[in-house]
Amino acid sequence: MIAETVCSAAAAAGLGIAAVTAYRKRFLAATRIAAYSLVPLGLVMTGVVDWLADTAFSPTAWAGFGVLGVAWLLFASSRAVERRRGGTRKERKEAKAGAQNEAVAPAASAPSLGAGPRQSTRPAAAPRAEASDDFSDIEAILKKHGI
Repeated sequence: MIAETVCSAAAAAGLGIAAVTAYRKRFLAATRIAAYSLVPLGLVMTGVVDWLADTAFSPTAWAGFGVLGVAWLLFASSRAVERRRGGTRKERKEAKAGAQNEAVAPAASAPSLGAGPRQSTRPAAAPRAEASDDFSDIEAILKKHGI
């Protein structure tokens, strides 16, 4: 009973604000305010407010929400464990059987290194022990660019 009264008062206040807004020549805003203010009245008239009030104060309904929450937690935790393990039991069993049946080539254990870096045609210069060691990298870069 109180919920219906509050919703009806909210609808009446909203319609009053919409009328003031329309008086100020803001018709689009007034229409939007009127639409929002009619929602609680519609909910009261359809019986949704009674259903929500009965559900909110019902211990059986809250126990049902608790059961749904526990079911959701169980489902989510089982999915998390399944992802961590790498699929379902059947998928893991098939993957294990497939891994045992595959033959491995004898040279497969050696890593393939590819072509590797190119060797320069010039022999490396002997390292200098003086302060010119600090500038050898810079000199190489400058020579590379023709400077």
